Formats: sequence, structure tokens, C-alpha cells
Amino acid sequence: MPISLTSLSLVDSPVTLEEGRKILERDDYVCRYCGLDGRTSFENALVMRVDFVVPRAHKGKKNPNNLVACCVPCNTIKGTRVYASFDDAKSYVLARREELRKGWQSKAARPKAKSAGA
Repeated sequence: MPISLTSLSLVDSPVTLEEGRKILERDDYVCRYCGLDGRTSFENALVMRVDFVVPRAHKGKKNPNNLVACCVPCNTIKGTRVYASFDDAKSYVLARREELRKGWQSKAARPKAKSAGA
């Protein structure tokens, strides 16, 4: 059993391939945070994972009630924070995704090309 480096306590090991497949199938391969459908494309399927709603680092248990289908971006945003409920976690993740999207859009916007006659 792995040890949490933050609390130096034992934590449940990650899910097995079979356990993960069961959770993804239960959730129909859809991220429970943002709704990304892992079955619509190969690229979407590559980013699907299983998330511990209460993180293992905070003694989250490896039982189906604590596991959800999740895409890598949402899993990264959620991190190891603990929320009062799944809905609170989902609200945080969606709000943070939107902040990040706006920041990316403002930096990725390209200036309009000058016309040839100008």
C-alpha cells in the first residue's frame, strides 16, 4: 500500500485496470465533471481516467461510490483538494476550466493580418 508524502500515512492503491473499466462503463465513458464523451473520438478516449472524488491523499476509499469517470484536464484541475460534495467539486472544476479557457483565448488570439494594399 502506498504512503502519502503529505501526511506520511497509508493510502489505498490506485484502481486496477478491471476496476477502472467498470467505473468508466458505469459512467458511460463520460467525464462526470465536464461531460467530455470518451467514446466520440480516439483522442477523447486517450484522456479518460478514473478519479477518486475524495482523493487517496486524504484517505479516500477505493470503492465505487468514491470513483468517477474523469478526463485528465478535470482531474488535474481538481487535484487533491477536498470538497463538501461532488457538486461542489464539479462547480469548482467547471469554473476553473472557464477561467483557464478565457486566459488561453486572450493569449492565443492572433492580431489580424494587414491587408496587402496597406
